[in-house]
Amino acid sequence: MISAGDFRNGVSFERDGDIFQVIEFQHVKPGKGAAFVRTKYRNLKTGTIREDSFNPSEKFKRVTLTRRDMQFLYADGDFYYFMDNETYEQLPITGEVLGDSLNYLKEGTSCQVVSYSGEIINIELPIFVELLITECEPAVKGDTATNATKTAIVETGAEIKVPLFVNQGDVIKVDTRSGAYEERVRN
Repeated sequence: MISAGDFRNGVSFERDGDIFQVIEFQHVKPGKGAAFVRTKYRNLKTGTIREDSFNPSEKFKRVTLTRRDMQFLYADGDFYYFMDNETYEQLPITGEVLGDSLNYLKEGTSCQVVSYSGEIINIELPIFVELLITECEPAVKGDTATNATKTAIVETGAEIKVPLFVNQGDVIKVDTRSGAYEERVRN
């Protein structure tokens, strides 16, 4: 068991049958009243983020997650096949489990597959991935006075907002946490 007073970033716990991971926490000691722990945490199965305040003595079941380094190989229907980097075992994962990660997942991408009690619940992608722009409107000369953006479609099919100077055929770096454009990669 773990108490809310022991929460730290990255700690995993079980609450109401779901598995959560602490993103942010803050121990608050107001001038009047009892202390509490303000917590921002993510549901590892659905990806939703919640914020709650807990009594520091409130107890939860501590969860130990298993992470394995794997490489994405290919997709076949609704199954996405990953290879364990140590044993070379191939593992199919459904698109439902992968969720929004599919927007940034291309063949050869290394990631961590997260499981709990033998059940795969999530994958953790690298923070930044490089993706090729397959469709994009051409830039119009003189449109660079403001921080205007346009929509580009990358090789995985995701739509990303990019600056006007980015063109079709460019490779861009994308933040997988927010889906935001970071920079254009020089070829």
